[in-house]
Formats: sequence, structure tokens, C-alpha cells
Amino acid sequence: MAEPSALRRQLDGYRLTTAEILYRLPDHPAVLQTYVWQELDLAPEYPVLRRFLDFWTRQIEGRLHSVRVASVGIVSPAEWRHAQALASLH
Repeated sequence: MAEPSALRRQLDGYRLTTAEILYRLPDHPAVLQTYVWQELDLAPEYPVLRRFLDFWTRQIEGRLHSVRVASVGIVSPAEWRHAQALASLH
């Protein structure tokens, strides 16, 4: 089955979610590096981000230090309307 479109997911409540991930460099644990992750996700559980962070802890050597999350809805069902008319100007 195909994955739903971004618009369909937004109408279902997904929001644009950005996570600032600070992690320790494997060879220099005193040094922190930043990784910015962005995806459509469901607040406040953030299942997509949680899957990504689970993958990170299993597969990536850089140990997580902290994660800051920001989320905003782009389109909501109340804002979505079908056009009643279409006009063309020359």
C-alpha cells in the first residue's frame, strides 16, 4: 500500500516537526555536534521522531546528548477548502 501524501497526512493531524539533536562525537566525547531533523509527525507522541531516535541509538556511534523539538501545523482541516470558482486573467 502506498504511503499517504503529505497533504493527506497534514489533514490527518500531522505537523511539521523539527528536532535539534545534540550528540557527542565518538572520537571526541567532550565535543557536541548538531544534527537538524525535519519531518511530518504527530504531536505530542512524535512516533516518527521516536523511530528515528531509536534507529540512532541502535545504529549510530554518536551518543545522544539532548533533543529539542518544535512543531507547527501547516494545514488543518478547517483551513482546507475546495475552490468554488476558477478565473483566468490574460
